[in-house]
Amino acid sequence: MKAHLRYSYRLTAAKYFFTASILFTASCGTTLYRVKPPAALASLPANSPTVNLGTISFRAAPLLTDEETQELFESNLLLAGLLPVRVEIVHNGGDAVDLKKVRFHLHDAAGTQWQTLSVKKAIARILKANGVFAYNPNSRKQFEKEVRAYELDLKSPLAQSERRRHGIVFFLSPKKEAVASPHGLKMTIDGLPQPAVLELN
Repeated sequence: MKAHLRYSYRLTAAKYFFTASILFTASCGTTLYRVKPPAALASLPANSPTVNLGTISFRAAPLLTDEETQELFESNLLLAGLLPVRVEIVHNGGDAVDLKKVRFHLHDAAGTQWQTLSVKKAIARILKANGVFAYNPNSRKQFEKEVRAYELDLKSPLAQSERRRHGIVFFLSPKKEAVASPHGLKMTIDGLPQPAVLELN
């Protein structure tokens, strides 16, 4: 009887290990979510808020619906308390512009500031909100790499030859709650010779 139980236990353990191995292997080299490549992203709407600072201009548009974030990241970022804002920087002529000191700040109608998040912290919020706790580390790295491709590059100067630069800036809602129809959003841009304000909605 004991021998039979030991055999049954070994058989169950072997089945569990085999199943786990298949799941682990299947997740290797894949991503947690299927992220749409930035190159496939449509242009900003023509009526997007714009501010002209002479040498460069800024345009921006927040992703305010579940459908928009699902289409890009196969995940509901608003549920995670995240508001992605698409930003476009246009070089209007002249010397290259150093963007290293540029910072974005977001306030709502109540004057409450939203926190700017790095891609790494934004991903942590997404996984927590979706209850994803067990995953292959390689899958997370791949997901982070694909989302990071959307991050607005502020490290390298913007030259006239580049003309335009696109990217997303992630903001966290004041109480870390799900984003639901925020009103009076204003994005302030500083770190340049003159500050700029964009009224997003």
